[in-house]
Amino acid sequence: MSHENGADVALASLRLLDRVGDGGQGEVHTVEGRPGVLYKSYREPHRVDGDALAALVDIRRLLEPGQRDRLDTEAAWPLCRVTDGSRVTGFLMNQAPATMTWHTLKGGTKLTELAYLLRSPKPAWQSVAQPNPTERHGLAVALVELLERLHTMGLVLGDLSQANVLWTVWPAPAVYLLDCDGARLAGRAPVLAQADTIDWNDPKAPPGTVTVDSDRYKAALAVCRILSMDAYAAPDKPFAPQPGVLDERQEAAVRRLLGQAAGQYGSRPDLGQWRMALSGREVIVLAAAKPAPRPPVDRSKFDGHRRRGTISLRD
Repeated sequence: MSHENGADVALASLRLLDRVGDGGQGEVHTVEGRPGVLYKSYREPHRVDGDALAALVDIRRLLEPGQRDRLDTEAAWPLCRVTDGSRVTGFLMNQAPATMTWHTLKGGTKLTELAYLLRSPKPAWQSVAQPNPTERHGLAVALVELLERLHTMGLVLGDLSQANVLWTVWPAPAVYLLDCDGARLAGRAPVLAQADTIDWNDPKAPPGTVTVDSDRYKAALAVCRILSMDAYAAPDKPFAPQPGVLDERQEAAVRRLLGQAAGQYGSRPDLGQWRMALSGREVIVLAAAKPAPRPPVDRSKFDGHRRRGTISLRD
């Protein structure tokens, strides 16, 4: 059965091959006869909200073809649910682009996670091509624009961290989002209980809260960490961008937004503001226009007795 139309696929119809991922919520396998497609299986399928997963599948399915293609190049979005009878056991998703992988010294292949962008290069991962300042800036922009598009679609991501964002600078700066089953429509239940990553949580959000505002805080974390190459940078800490990554105007705008992101829950800058700040074109808030004063009226022309004529309605 094809996964292209979003219809459920029976687990019994899949022949699982290599295990290529293993996380807290489940495992990821390649699938025979489905090149470029992976199967994520849940460890505890009884905890899965099948309707929430179906909603994510429908979001992609109902997009215009061009928008759907773009989502596929930027995110490992659920293509369809995989079921075993009445149970939802996991989902199929696209494999990450080969440009977002690197080869280890032992000949293996690993994903180029955001973590490699936030730390100084080490001999163990010397084959990860480090970006120049312009490319580093471009990666921050690419992530902001992707998150902005998802928010525009009415989605909340929830868990954003150095482990579920991939990146490349070839042929141009680009990012790719993993763990997309953690997303949900704003105000809706998630597929599974929210998983937060240490050092990537919103310290001012109520416990267990996942909202657009907490997404905005995590986006601010990602931006300042990418620009400063510092895995522990935060909006409430001194900001030290890498040399050449921002011009004077961009740096001033980013510093201002970081100050706002460190503010109270519910007051964080949106992704459009980050996009404008990184471009060096800040949003200008215009004061509401005041109505022009009315000219004085000479009431004497209207008051008092007036002779009124008659109008004939017949020729």
